[in-house]
Amino acid sequence: MSEHRHGPGGHGDEHGCSGHAHSHPHRLAGGTNRIHPNASAGRPATHDHSQSHSHSHDDHDHDHTAGASGSILAAAFGLTAVFMLVEFAGGLLARSLALMADAGHMLTDAAALALAWAAVRIASRPADAKRSFGYQRLRVLATFVNGCALLFIVAWIGVEAVQRLINPVPVNATAILWIGALGLAVNLIVFAMLRGGDSHDMNISAATLHVLGDLLGSVAAIVAAVIILWTGWMPIDPLLSLLVSALIVKSAVTLVRRSAHILMEGSPEWLDQGELRRTLEQKIPAIRDVHHVHTWSVGPHETLLTMHAQINGAADQATVLKDVKALLAEKFGITHTTIQIEVEDCVDEDCGKQIAALKRKA
Repeated sequence: MSEHRHGPGGHGDEHGCSGHAHSHPHRLAGGTNRIHPNASAGRPATHDHSQSHSHSHDDHDHDHTAGASGSILAAAFGLTAVFMLVEFAGGLLARSLALMADAGHMLTDAAALALAWAAVRIASRPADAKRSFGYQRLRVLATFVNGCALLFIVAWIGVEAVQRLINPVPVNATAILWIGALGLAVNLIVFAMLRGGDSHDMNISAATLHVLGDLLGSVAAIVAAVIILWTGWMPIDPLLSLLVSALIVKSAVTLVRRSAHILMEGSPEWLDQGELRRTLEQKIPAIRDVHHVHTWSVGPHETLLTMHAQINGAADQATVLKDVKALLAEKFGITHTTIQIEVEDCVDEDCGKQIAALKRKA
């Protein structure tokens, strides 16, 4: 016996032995907690509502979040694109690698913000016949592309900086100082705007990291200009460029790794599947064994799960199914599930191997 839940973007009807039930999914915030951060042991995970209420509430939340994020990203893109042109022209005139490196950051920022904005708009579209989960995965893809672009820019700045250290180039420190100060003001505004968005949205985080790199680049340009004006020491320009690049590499790698993990259908990092199986087997006495557990994220905010639960022959299947769903939602915040209830032995060819492997690990 199976329980299926389908609907636009991963929300919709839950069908199982117990009839129809509608629940409000817990939103995933990411992180490394083993228990879902939104799950509450003292609060019921599911509530009975009409079908129209469940859909309209979720759709309203998605539309509101997408609209707010989209507006922020659009405004941030406009500011970044305009100043990028100003800074690039100033970098060429001043012959400053720090300014041109920052302009290069801003170029990728403008592209990153445009991509993030497009991803938010497209991801808010409802599911259709060809894309039953909707377009949520596009946000993750945009994060991956932005992270890779940021790493590419950092590598380019590193190469240019080494060449400047070998062959120093005179720069116009006064121009660098004024343009760097203006860039710092613009970057602070854009950074504050993005920080006011959805802090759990991986797509927003990727765009924020790009802008943070710009902000540090502007600070580096100002410091380089001041040191050159006071001492005339030209190597400070490429050295600070290398420092800024080093500061953002780790965060960029983390974004690429996290987004790639989701794209590869990896299990959510916060979820311990062994703990999930043990919890179900210990809390629901009718369950003899839990196996064939698969968990993955369709987008940055929603975890999906499929599993087999072998139960005692005397147990009521509808009751077990309802208890499993309630426990998964309450303890782990997972509400989009497909559960196969088995009274007899599992008929899948590889079930025996999986169960034996799980017993060895236990």
